[in-house]
Amino acid sequence: MLAAMPPTPPPAPEPGETRVRDRGDACPGALRLHPADDGRLARLRLPAGSLTPRQARVLADAAERLGDGRISVTSRGNAELRGLGEGCGTELAALLAGAGLLPSPRHERIRNIVASPAAGLDGLGTADVQLWARELDALLCAEPWTAALSGRFLFALDDGRGDMTALGADVTLVAVRDAPDRGALLWSGGRALRVAGTDAARAAVAAAGAFLAAARAAGTGAWRVAELPPGHAPDLAGALARAGIPAEPVPAPALPHGAPPAPGPLGECGLYVLAPLGRLTAAQLRALADGADEVRLTPWRGAVVVTGQAAGRLPVLAGLGLITRPDSPWAGVTACTGRPGCAKSLADVRGDATAGRAPQPGPGGTSGTGDEARAGSPGRLLPVHFSGCERRCGHPRGEWVDVLATGDGAYRVNGAPTPRTSLPGAVATARTTTTPTTTTR
Repeated sequence: MLAAMPPTPPPAPEPGETRVRDRGDACPGALRLHPADDGRLARLRLPAGSLTPRQARVLADAAERLGDGRISVTSRGNAELRGLGEGCGTELAALLAGAGLLPSPRHERIRNIVASPAAGLDGLGTADVQLWARELDALLCAEPWTAALSGRFLFALDDGRGDMTALGADVTLVAVRDAPDRGALLWSGGRALRVAGTDAARAAVAAAGAFLAAARAAGTGAWRVAELPPGHAPDLAGALARAGIPAEPVPAPALPHGAPPAPGPLGECGLYVLAPLGRLTAAQLRALADGADEVRLTPWRGAVVVTGQAAGRLPVLAGLGLITRPDSPWAGVTACTGRPGCAKSLADVRGDATAGRAPQPGPGGTSGTGDEARAGSPGRLLPVHFSGCERRCGHPRGEWVDVLATGDGAYRVNGAPTPRTSLPGAVATARTTTTPTTTTR
């Protein structure tokens, strides 16, 4: 079950230069474990981040029995287990398969599907894209050819609120509010077509097929749509026509952009919490599953809990250290693995992110420190990402505060040299007053 992986990714191309992939995708999975300094790493794809309560408990048990006892939530709403032993691959696979988390071993790394996690809970969306996600996952696993997609190819399903459109997916479906049939806008490679809502999942699969055809024709080994060279855009209209899906080409409109949900209640039957620095303990994951109908991990390193006991659960979850309020100073703060888990990291970024300012529970379960309280209005705080090296693994998209280790016991905060001891104040100030880092990667 364990497969060796190259320790170093290929270098990025120069600006304007076409990327050429001369080897296969080595992205880790649940069956292809990655060797790290703290043991093996498994990445489990969770379409729409969805876990049943039983699946969440199995994942928590696996983290405790086989790993370091924690579950990392990725920027795609997937789950990672770290600190795994050399010979645990078979046991881990059996646990996950028994819980229904590996419906197709051949396809397990390509089930990269994000979907509006509050869909159906707060009344803001147009369509229940969680249903689209389940249909899309089943279609992907049913087709042998889809296994040729890379482990980085991403589908995003947006219910119309715009929370998924900023994630840079290869294929994006956006529910259309003004369509009489509650249709969808299919977006890929700068082209857009309107399809019926009932055809949305099939259209996304057809778009993935169009990408693979374009990648073969280009001959550059592209893993993602953005890597295709000029003149090799996917033929979306042709792919949909061949699949028998009616589609109407539309001028590529500006996609809606909305904010992620804020920690706290989501309607009457849901709540949203964030994992501190993107990591859940096994106990925290079990608590999320307690009394829940479903747990949905999110690309913002949190979890939506679908439950009829939403109001009563928030204080309990806050007491376990989860972020339950939007005014928490830890909302929007993330970090890469750092030392000692990653050999490339120049610092223990997680330790440095919390050193001297561990959050303390406050009224209503919030947490705070004096530094963040002086940072300004919580509603205007920018996301922050602590990185151990120039790769900046796991950084957010859009605007964010870049905290980069420099290897000399110091950092750069948005490019400004900053001693480790001055990080709290520098980061608090940067979240409101300085020019953030902007990325569309």
